[in-house]
Amino acid sequence: MTNLSNLYRQVIMDHYRNPRNKGITNAPNYVKCHLKNPSCGDMIDVESLVEDGIIKDIHHDGQGCSICCASASIMSEVIKGMKVDDAKYLIDNYLKMVSNQEYDQNVDFDELQVFDGVKDLPARVRCASISSQALLNTLKKEDETDA
Repeated sequence: MTNLSNLYRQVIMDHYRNPRNKGITNAPNYVKCHLKNPSCGDMIDVESLVEDGIIKDIHHDGQGCSICCASASIMSEVIKGMKVDDAKYLIDNYLKMVSNQEYDQNVDFDELQVFDGVKDLPARVRCASISSQALLNTLKKEDETDA
């Protein structure tokens, strides 16, 4: 195992064991999405709070493998404070990266970069993407309520 792979594994396990922003508030001003992966049992709830086009807060909760839970934790840290359009662009490119599709190489994924190797593990792509897809769904719902 390379030093970089070992570092990535450490980051994933740290977020799995000590998740950031975990716990759903169910506050009325948050938009929530629940997704599950029936093939492996991963389940995730993500809620976001957007004010003036900025993602002010993100929370998540659920059950799943280390990749699923760590990606939710990392995603919540990376995305919080971003403009909605920038977050959507980052998430879109992240989903392409983990799915082994062409993506913008100039995007700064921050710690989400640790999931780059998932593209070589097709059975784990959904694990790494379910929380980001749930967050994207909350942002789309937010757009609908603003329209």
